[in-house]
Amino acid sequence: MGDRRQAVRALTPAERRTLVADKLGARHGGATRLDDLYALGLTYDQVMAEVSAGRWHRLGRRTIGLLGPGPSREASWAAAVWESGSGAVLDGASSLLMAGLRSWEESLVHVSVPRGTRTRPADGVRIHHQRRMGRTLTTDPPRSAPEVATLRAAGWASSDRQALTLVAMSVQQRLVPADRLLREWEAIQRHPRGALLSEAIPLVCDGAHALGELDFARVCRRRGLPEPSRQEVRHTSQGLVYLDVWFDRYGVHAEINGAQHYAGLGPVADARRRNDRTLASDLTLEIPVLGLLVDEAGFLAQVSQALRQRGWKGRGV
Repeated sequence: MGDRRQAVRALTPAERRTLVADKLGARHGGATRLDDLYALGLTYDQVMAEVSAGRWHRLGRRTIGLLGPGPSREASWAAAVWESGSGAVLDGASSLLMAGLRSWEESLVHVSVPRGTRTRPADGVRIHHQRRMGRTLTTDPPRSAPEVATLRAAGWASSDRQALTLVAMSVQQRLVPADRLLREWEAIQRHPRGALLSEAIPLVCDGAHALGELDFARVCRRRGLPEPSRQEVRHTSQGLVYLDVWFDRYGVHAEINGAQHYAGLGPVADARRRNDRTLASDLTLEIPVLGLLVDEAGFLAQVSQALRQRGWKGRGV
């Protein structure tokens, strides 16, 4: 260590910055621990000289930003974990984003620590004290496993719609295997959105095709719409296909789509089927299973409008 410090002390400030950039700059989006700088051979005074000159920036008591005053998303994740306390891990939506979640923005960095950990609050960071940490991954920075992060993200979301979106996206983008998410859900005892997720998790994980159709029929009865036929067989250019919901008197067809319809080649087959029904002069509506949970009134109003366009005179919805 003494030889290394002597060698680094002999460098010019510009040479030290180049050394740090080469060894540490590409990790964590430009954030680094003070301890890593010391291990490289820099002294506290040398680090603070760069901070005072505005070339490096304090991101916390233990963290230095090498790239600029506005840390990158990756730097914010690392700093949040390093600064939050012993045993801290990225969690919730932040863990999912680190895992590759697409088309989602999160203004806060979510970090979990074991209950009883001494923590320091920081702007833009929300610290959650957990009685049970659940499975974690030894990434850098560490993060909660996707099945744990998904359920916590759903609990911390600002609305039911956002909660269901996070659950559905995590499965659809293959961040978490459906069977692992289902097992984790069955293992937990309490959840802030327990009633909602008790319905949603099986739908997302299994597709729950038939369940969606039965739920839809019950919703129609409750809202005064005609009783639909279900699983009607039709001959199409693709051969025999089964229509989920069919109002045969009015030529209105509704597809109740579970998660499997939005993965892989599912959208291609669904598009072919919809086109075939359109060419046969049916009026086809698409209803995601989760839509029955978060926007039942909106989708049923569309069904009602379609039925009226085809001659229904009822007063439902």
